[in-house]
Amino acid sequence: MRALLEVILLALQLYVYLIVASAILSWLVAFNVVNTRNDFVRSIWNFLDAVTEPALRPIRRILPNLGGVDISPVILILLIIFIQKLIVDYLLPAAF
Repeated sequence: MRALLEVILLALQLYVYLIVASAILSWLVAFNVVNTRNDFVRSIWNFLDAVTEPALRPIRRILPNLGGVDISPVILILLIIFIQKLIVDYLLPAAF
Protein backbone atom coordinates (compact mmCIF):
# COMPACT_ATOMS: atom_id res chain seq x y z
CA MET A 1 0.00 0.00 0.00
CA ARG A 2 2.83 2.38 0.84
CA ALA A 3 4.47 1.89 -2.56
CA LEU A 4 1.22 2.71 -4.32
CA LEU A 5 0.83 5.92 -2.31
CA GLU A 6 4.43 6.90 -3.11
CA VAL A 7 3.74 6.40 -6.84
CA ILE A 8 0.58 8.54 -6.56
CA LEU A 9 2.56 11.28 -4.82
CA LEU A 10 5.21 11.14 -7.53
CA ALA A 11 2.59 11.31 -10.28
CA LEU A 12 0.95 14.31 -8.62
CA GLN A 13 4.31 16.10 -8.37
CA LEU A 14 5.06 15.40 -12.04
CA TYR A 15 1.64 16.77 -12.94
CA VAL A 16 2.45 19.98 -11.06
CA TYR A 17 5.60 20.32 -13.16
CA LEU A 18 3.55 19.84 -16.33
CA ILE A 19 1.09 22.53 -15.23
CA VAL A 20 3.93 24.97 -14.57
CA ALA A 21 5.52 24.14 -17.94
CA SER A 22 2.19 24.69 -19.68
CA ALA A 23 1.72 28.06 -18.00
CA ILE A 24 5.24 29.19 -18.88
CA LEU A 25 4.85 28.05 -22.48
CA SER A 26 1.54 29.90 -22.77
CA TRP A 27 3.26 33.09 -21.55
CA LEU A 28 6.09 32.60 -24.04
CA VAL A 29 3.60 32.14 -26.87
CA ALA A 30 1.50 35.11 -25.74
CA PHE A 31 4.53 37.41 -25.64
CA ASN A 32 5.73 36.06 -29.00
CA VAL A 33 9.00 34.71 -27.59
CA VAL A 34 8.38 31.31 -29.17
CA ASN A 35 6.38 30.65 -32.28
CA THR A 36 3.84 27.85 -32.56
CA ARG A 37 4.61 27.53 -36.27
CA ASN A 38 7.79 25.73 -35.23
CA ASP A 39 7.11 21.96 -35.29
CA PHE A 40 8.97 21.27 -32.04
CA VAL A 41 7.20 24.05 -30.14
CA ARG A 42 3.84 22.98 -31.59
CA SER A 43 4.36 19.36 -30.52
CA ILE A 44 5.27 20.43 -26.97
CA TRP A 45 2.30 22.82 -26.92
CA ASN A 46 -0.10 20.09 -28.09
CA PHE A 47 1.26 17.61 -25.54
CA LEU A 48 1.01 20.02 -22.61
CA ASP A 49 -2.43 21.15 -23.71
CA ALA A 50 -3.68 17.57 -24.02
CA VAL A 51 -2.33 16.68 -20.58
CA THR A 52 -3.37 19.74 -18.59
CA GLU A 53 -6.54 21.00 -20.28
CA PRO A 54 -8.89 18.23 -19.02
CA ALA A 55 -8.07 19.18 -15.43
CA LEU A 56 -8.07 22.94 -16.01
CA ARG A 57 -11.31 23.16 -18.02
CA PRO A 58 -13.72 22.50 -15.11
CA ILE A 59 -11.90 25.07 -12.98
CA ARG A 60 -12.10 27.65 -15.77
CA ARG A 61 -15.86 27.08 -16.07
CA ILE A 62 -16.37 27.81 -12.37
CA LEU A 63 -14.10 30.87 -12.13
CA PRO A 64 -15.41 34.27 -13.14
CA ASN A 65 -13.80 36.13 -16.03
CA LEU A 66 -10.81 38.05 -14.66
CA GLY A 67 -10.04 39.97 -17.83
CA GLY A 68 -7.37 37.86 -19.45
CA VAL A 69 -5.74 36.61 -16.26
CA ASP A 70 -5.99 32.84 -15.91
CA ILE A 71 -5.54 31.69 -12.32
CA SER A 72 -6.84 28.17 -12.92
CA PRO A 73 -3.31 26.64 -12.91
CA VAL A 74 -2.69 28.17 -9.49
CA ILE A 75 -5.95 26.77 -8.15
CA LEU A 76 -5.19 23.33 -9.60
CA ILE A 77 -1.69 23.34 -8.08
CA LEU A 78 -3.15 24.31 -4.69
CA LEU A 79 -5.67 21.48 -5.00
CA ILE A 80 -2.89 19.01 -5.83
CA ILE A 81 -0.84 20.21 -2.85
CA PHE A 82 -3.91 19.72 -0.65
CA ILE A 83 -4.33 16.15 -1.94
CA GLN A 84 -0.63 15.44 -1.41
CA LYS A 85 -0.86 16.75 2.15
CA LEU A 86 -3.86 14.54 2.83
CA ILE A 87 -2.00 11.50 1.54
CA VAL A 88 1.15 12.24 3.55
CA ASP A 89 -0.64 13.12 6.78
CA TYR A 90 -3.47 10.62 6.86
CA LEU A 91 -2.82 7.73 4.49
CA LEU A 92 0.93 7.17 4.61
CA PRO A 93 1.24 6.81 8.41
CA ALA A 94 -1.49 4.16 8.31
CA ALA A 95 0.19 2.26 5.46
CA PHE A 96 2.78 0.53 7.65
